[in-house]
Amino acid sequence: MKKTAYPLVAGAAALALVMTGCSSNGKGGPTQVEGNVNRTASVTVGADEFLGYNGLTPTTYSSANSLVVDRMMPGFGYYSANGEWKHGTALGDYELVSENPLTVKYTYNDEAKYQGGELITCEDAYLDWVSQNPKWIMDGQAAAGSDEPLFNHVSSPDTYADGVPEGPQCNAGDRSFTITYAEPNPDWQLVVSGQLPSHVVAKKIGMSKKELFEALKNKDFETAKKAAEFWNNWNSPTPGQLPSAEDAPSFGPYTLKEGGWEAGQYITMVPNPDWWGEKPGLDELVIRFIPPEGQVQALANQNVNVIEPQATKDTLDALNGTQGVTVLEGNTMIWEHFDFNFKPGSIFANDKGGLALRQAMAYCIPRQQIVDSLIKPLNANAEVLNSREYFPDNPEYKEVVAASYNGEYEKVDIEKAKAKVAESGIANPVVRIGYNQPNQRRSDEVALVTSSCAQAGITVQDVGAQGFMAPGGGYESGDFDMVLFAWSGSGQIVSGANIYKSNGGQNQTGYANATVDTEWDKVSSSLDPKVQKEAKKVIEKELWNDLFGIPLFTHPGIAAYTTGMENVERNVTQSGIAWNAEKWSWGSAPAKAE
Repeated sequence: MKKTAYPLVAGAAALALVMTGCSSNGKGGPTQVEGNVNRTASVTVGADEFLGYNGLTPTTYSSANSLVVDRMMPGFGYYSANGEWKHGTALGDYELVSENPLTVKYTYNDEAKYQGGELITCEDAYLDWVSQNPKWIMDGQAAAGSDEPLFNHVSSPDTYADGVPEGPQCNAGDRSFTITYAEPNPDWQLVVSGQLPSHVVAKKIGMSKKELFEALKNKDFETAKKAAEFWNNWNSPTPGQLPSAEDAPSFGPYTLKEGGWEAGQYITMVPNPDWWGEKPGLDELVIRFIPPEGQVQALANQNVNVIEPQATKDTLDALNGTQGVTVLEGNTMIWEHFDFNFKPGSIFANDKGGLALRQAMAYCIPRQQIVDSLIKPLNANAEVLNSREYFPDNPEYKEVVAASYNGEYEKVDIEKAKAKVAESGIANPVVRIGYNQPNQRRSDEVALVTSSCAQAGITVQDVGAQGFMAPGGGYESGDFDMVLFAWSGSGQIVSGANIYKSNGGQNQTGYANATVDTEWDKVSSSLDPKVQKEAKKVIEKELWNDLFGIPLFTHPGIAAYTTGMENVERNVTQSGIAWNAEKWSWGSAPAKAE
């Protein structure tokens, strides 16, 4: 599963959803473990390895990596458990200065500092803006013969870097800064988050923090190149080897424990000694790398205390049958989908099978059967999803779907699929579907597609693999014809632009449509919900006409924890079960977590 955040979140123009359901099986209370002097707990959301301190590159910006770095890097706001945006945190707060032009002032908490004592100042905010590749950076790249961004930031330049053309306005050492937008921005509250430490980057390239700030303000492209070289590789290329606190300082409640990373197994976090906010409730928070299929047993064995596995009926039944476990159920803002690969080499590229073959697949994919077989046992009200930007719970959903989709792919139609295969000119097409393994539900989804599409003469190859969505995996390299995964959404409005626009930072499939680009520009530049909705109707219609991909369903959510832990609460947004991990504690003697 990929995680996304502004301006990256896909498929979520949703308001807050209501979380429902919390149950305990009543088969046992908190586990008492003699001799456990540390108040330790462990959590897992999957098997994916920690990727690095800089979680803002396209390959490190994932739910799994954010589980770690979000404990170290708070922003100016957060999504509550039910998806409501809240602002004002230990880092600081913001205020709207003017709507015309849209101007926002950010102020850091007087005590805000990085681990080691360096104060968080406007220089850090300025580097954050520069790292999103403003025009002078892209101009420098063009002069050097490249059209690629200098900083490998997951965000495309058009939202923050170009949307705020002058960047943060402040002087070196200021504890506040102001940004002014060139055009209205409907997600203005979400654009600026926490900032990576500019003093670390400066030291790595032989400058002071102030010198780096002044050089960037003066549009010194050579200095920017040096800064980008370090920024782009501010990660952990060798699993198990943590950077020092000097190179990867926390400015959140937890920090990385020295020597606390065992590759493929876990990474351990401890309270940040320089944290100025409320003290975390645990002495150690251990993030374990456990695939969904092993999480229930690991929880039962007390090898992990908090899990958020993929929701299946077998998983729910197993959890309800496990002693000493509290189960949480409810909605999510996560949605499953197939995407087609438009790039050269794919059978769906426009110079090969193209639209006709994509239509053939759409006619033979048994979406209703997938929902009935795999999702309805967990949510009797589950339905096939027909939009990318709105969920069925949204009041706008039916209106947008009616305007953008005529229902031609609601039911499997093998005869139409056969006709489209013939029209494509591809005899006996072979379609490779990739996804992250192990994942039983996705294996089952692909199996259902394989059986159905075989009737239309299409051979489906399951090329799911461990690490398929990881850096260097099949998704990044384009080694697939279709990809199956989920976007984790929230209530952001412009987020889908980063996926569906031609130059979107998360457009990994080579899709390009000038109308889609234009309509996203309308969404991005208007504060009027009616304008946004009308533009999204056009976008959705174009995505259906081109068959960018095929939405399937929204995920039901399940989480569970060792009874006796306190403050564990599901979050319907991409933040996931660990959204408030710093508040987790034990109501009595902690359970064993080793």
